[in-house]
Amino acid sequence: MTSLTIAVDEETLKRARVRAIQEGTSVNAVLRQRLDEYAGSNAARRRALHELLDSSARSTMRLGGRKWKREELHDRQRTR
Repeated sequence: MTSLTIAVDEETLKRARVRAIQEGTSVNAVLRQRLDEYAGSNAARRRALHELLDSSARSTMRLGGRKWKREELHDRQRTR
């Protein structure tokens, strides 16, 4: 694993340390996780988009179903 040095405002680091302690972790672990998410987020987002588009293309559902009237949607007596 490689080390990384960053410059952070002292007050920000103090607040981050307090929060990390409250959450049972460390600032180092939080930064490692966030950096990992940041580095992989574009690939994951693209993969999710492709899966969504593929799923949509395979879907048998189509627009053009029944048109509901507002009164029908809010008529609670009919649904009981």
